[in-house]
Amino acid sequence: MYEVLEDFAQQNGLRQTSPGLKLFLGVSSILLCVSSSDPAAPLLVAASMSAAVLALAKIPARFYARLLLVPVSFSVMSIAVILFITAGGAVLLEVPGLPLAVTSDGANLALLLLARVFGGMCSLYFIALTTPMTEVFDILRRLRVPAVFIDLAMLTYRFIFILIEEAGQIYRSQVMRLGYGRFRESVQSSGMLAGALFLRTWESGEALILAMDARCYDGKLGIPGDSRPVSFIAIITTLLYLSAVFGVSLSTGGLVLV
Repeated sequence: MYEVLEDFAQQNGLRQTSPGLKLFLGVSSILLCVSSSDPAAPLLVAASMSAAVLALAKIPARFYARLLLVPVSFSVMSIAVILFITAGGAVLLEVPGLPLAVTSDGANLALLLLARVFGGMCSLYFIALTTPMTEVFDILRRLRVPAVFIDLAMLTYRFIFILIEEAGQIYRSQVMRLGYGRFRESVQSSGMLAGALFLRTWESGEALILAMDARCYDGKLGIPGDSRPVSFIAIITTLLYLSAVFGVSLSTGGLVLV
């Protein structure tokens, strides 16, 4: 899935838009979502970001829906707990034979958290599906983020793909040899996969160091810069959108700053 995300980031309808503007829009939307005290603003962000991803970036709707199922599944499990442990307000539902009940305050808090998660993840996917990581690293460099942090992030991002590729190859080999036929065999195969993956990743890291030294590595990784002009219409549209979300958040319940 990581490779697919990067593929879409390299080839989408918003590829030629300024990465700084897209990053500013996504991060600002996330901050507005998590600071809103009412579900209206996060739901507005979720709807607008999803529309931008589907209509402007032209990301397939089925793939985007699959991405959203991941955070929604985790949030639903957390919200189920909040529904029953948050007291206050009128009782909406009681579990017969158990001291469990859903109150109005618990339902409102669960809805708010679900809206925050949904809006924040839609904003994060907007960044991930429209902005390649190389451009994100270039923006961090321009913001004077320490070079050590950027280099570590680049190497970590690179090794994510190595881990996924190596794990996929080992797993497919084990499946072809019926390594996951029974529970005991599955546990043994999983342990062998973890050990082999560790060794192969270690070897890949050593090979990377040798390759960097052979190319006269001086302690800094090069980042390709590609500055794109930001149009006046794009800036005004972004500011108007953020102002509208900010206004909805203030009119429905205000912002939570702490």
